[in-house]
Amino acid sequence: MSQGPAEVSSEAAASSPGLRWLRPGEQLAAAVMLAATVVAVTWANLPGGSYQQLWSLGISIDIGGSGWSFTVHQFLNDGLMTLFFFVVGLEVKHELTIGDLTDRSRALLPIAAAAAGLLVPAVIYALLNRSSGEVHGWGVVISTDTAFVLGALALIAPSHPGRLRTFLLTLAVVDDIGALLVIGVFYSSAIAVLPLVAAVVVVAFLSLVRFLPAGRGLSYAILGAVLWILVLEAGIHPTLSGVAVALVIPTFSPNRSHVERSAELSEAFRESPNPVYAAAVARSMRRSLSINARLEATWRPYIAYGVLPLFALANAGVRVDAGTLLQAVASPVAWGIVAGLVIGKFIGITGATALLRGLGAGRLAPGLGMTRIAGGATLSGIGFTISLFLVPIAIADPTNQDIARTAVLAASVIAFLCGWGALALGDRIRPPVVVGAILARPVDPARDHVLGRNDAPYTIVEYGDFECPFCSRATGSVDAVRGHFGDNIRWVWRHLPLDQLHPHAQIAAQAAEAAARQGRFLEMLRMMFAHQQSLEHEDLIGYAEELGLDLDRFADDFESVDVLAHIRDDRLDAELMDLHSTPTFFVNGRRHVGPYDSRTLIRALESTRDRQADVTG
Repeated sequence: MSQGPAEVSSEAAASSPGLRWLRPGEQLAAAVMLAATVVAVTWANLPGGSYQQLWSLGISIDIGGSGWSFTVHQFLNDGLMTLFFFVVGLEVKHELTIGDLTDRSRALLPIAAAAAGLLVPAVIYALLNRSSGEVHGWGVVISTDTAFVLGALALIAPSHPGRLRTFLLTLAVVDDIGALLVIGVFYSSAIAVLPLVAAVVVVAFLSLVRFLPAGRGLSYAILGAVLWILVLEAGIHPTLSGVAVALVIPTFSPNRSHVERSAELSEAFRESPNPVYAAAVARSMRRSLSINARLEATWRPYIAYGVLPLFALANAGVRVDAGTLLQAVASPVAWGIVAGLVIGKFIGITGATALLRGLGAGRLAPGLGMTRIAGGATLSGIGFTISLFLVPIAIADPTNQDIARTAVLAASVIAFLCGWGALALGDRIRPPVVVGAILARPVDPARDHVLGRNDAPYTIVEYGDFECPFCSRATGSVDAVRGHFGDNIRWVWRHLPLDQLHPHAQIAAQAAEAAARQGRFLEMLRMMFAHQQSLEHEDLIGYAEELGLDLDRFADDFESVDVLAHIRDDRLDAELMDLHSTPTFFVNGRRHVGPYDSRTLIRALESTRDRQADVTG
């Protein structure tokens, strides 16, 4: 690290992938949807009825004597929203295949919380509407709007929100899965067998598209369109065809060999620019990423800034007058929706999390206490997109549909305000900031990289970066400290890659973790510190080979979910403790401030013994 012991600016630290939580795109997407909602409500309340007239305009399509007729509103909700569900399906496939949901133990709490957050609101709504004739509308209250929740979290901006954001993202994926299953199982009409069988055949063909040498994108598009028609004819909501297409599209971690090949081709193109090299570079770059990742990156902006704002414009327009408000106040539909989203989400998510923690079946990450969970659970009552989507499907009466839309908007505003208050109050009662004084995560020999006996009376924890020259020198200091204390000290390494300053720090950390899976962490650490100017991917492979590691296993572990999660957790611990520089030491659980030469570290360790002796004496 070029600045040495001086701290890097918070802006620099926050820019790294593991520490940066505030994503401007999420704020902007939520703002655009909010603006569309305001326009819709304003437009719907203008005289003349132009809002209702536009969305009720008819559209007809005739192909060879077979045709379909629908309104502009139906085209948007049943057609364009298929793209939204397609992107949701891509995200679900990624998380189930190579994301956080592959490690069930890590995801246990948010999975259980999401399940309870689906069930409890539905039960509350059903109980309040058991005699209203609209009990079938329980699906309106089950889903959380991820875009609005993350946008709200960014707007509220509590200190150190990284852990809460990760928890809510994992919860949102499970929430999406539950909502999709509910739509498919409970909100589809009578099933027509022949189109359904044909749809299954098309899905089988879709699963084979990945093996085509070319034209895969066009093939997915054509077969996806055919599937949409068949699903519609089968009596299943056609938007689910987007999910089906997404689930058969392959996803995998970036292909390192193709990445390296892309670098070689890029160098060749730089030296001799021509169309052949340009096409080869483009092909190689595409192959290095899964189709899932490419499609999600391509379509997400169109969904966030196009489809969803149009959806909000077409579905959020309700007349807000004295008569409508009086009807809503007296309607069990409205009360069921507000209570289900605001109270049900809070009870379900918070209750399930507290129950599992009490039973010892799950543990929250450092800095993520129950006050933060309660705030996030309250924010999860923002149920905009899926809720409005299901209103005309789940509720039959047009008047009750307007009441339901009004209730969804009201519940979302209430959930945002209550969530803001809950986070502010919770952080006042139990501040989440550990700011450097105490080690956030106790040393865990089953998780951490420990050199020395576990019952040693002295412990020194180092947060470091393999490309930081001061970390390399600090290793000599640690060796001298270990020489002084012998078996009475244990040294622990944790990762804090400062990506903006050290572009190879992240992959070096991955290499160290991959080596640790074969019991050679310390050897890889010393190898990389000895060659800090050579930390390209091919260099790391060379070090693994020199250490006699299984290279195939090393390559698999290098990109594995467990390795990436381990480094991310260390980063989030560092964020919680407001660490911005490397190396940073913790001496017997307390942050060491000042020089870190061996004499200073020895005195710091011995002073902890003296303090302990004073206390016990």
